Amino acid sequence: MWDKPHTLNAAANLLFAAAALLVLCGAFFYVIRLPVFPLREVRISSPLAQVTQEQIESVVKRELKGNFFTLDLNAARVVFEKLPWVRKAHVRRQWPDRLEVVLEEQVPLARWSSLALVNIYGEVFEAAYDARLPVFVGPAGTAKEITIQYEYFRRSLAAIDKVPAQVQVSPRRAWQIRLEDGPTIELGREQIEARLSKFVASYERTLGQLQRRIEYVDLRYGNGFAVRIPELQREKIEPRGKRGAA
Repeated sequence: MWDKPHTLNAAANLLFAAAALLVLCGAFFYVIRLPVFPLREVRISSPLAQVTQEQIESVVKRELKGNFFTLDLNAARVVFEKLPWVRKAHVRRQWPDRLEVVLEEQVPLARWSSLALVNIYGEVFEAAYDARLPVFVGPAGTAKEITIQYEYFRRSLAAIDKVPAQVQVSPRRAWQIRLEDGPTIELGREQIEARLSKFVASYERTLGQLQRRIEYVDLRYGNGFAVRIPELQREKIEPRGKRGAA
């Protein structure tokens, strides 16, 4: 090798090129860390209903570190997504000194028991919310399934002007709906959509004709359904009580 000048020259040129590249890289990383590239503005490009300006300012001041070049965009995204009402955040640089942030807020659909909220995608999240919402009750991991069934229940019951106030599924997969005006509908574990469809189709000519408060409807029958009416139960019990008192 040492008696081959062309090979030596090529190796030397390669070493000089590598050294120059290292110097340039070092200079680049030194320059981008200089205070001449500060991040001067964080712009939220999406309308917000729940996330407050104070929350955003707190995140920016406390969590965002670095200048325009050195800021970790993935870390910034994670920080914004920790805010209670943020479902997803999209963060990008905008030359020369701006960070543009798009926040997708949670849209609450229901309450998860009394512990949290459920969004329109069936995801459970924690946040403070005072407005009235239906309640979902079920084993852990069933929020998305309940969300899907709730939408079917809501559309079906709208035909008879009824609204689900609570949807519950048991660990054994038995479904139950409590309506806003009181009655609880027992659907069971099988053919729940078909059972509800038959109930809705027959409602106007059956329960819709009654002038009494209905407490409970059991749809787990092949050819009909059972109904619990508190007034009728009291009428059966009261005469016995009077005879016994006499």
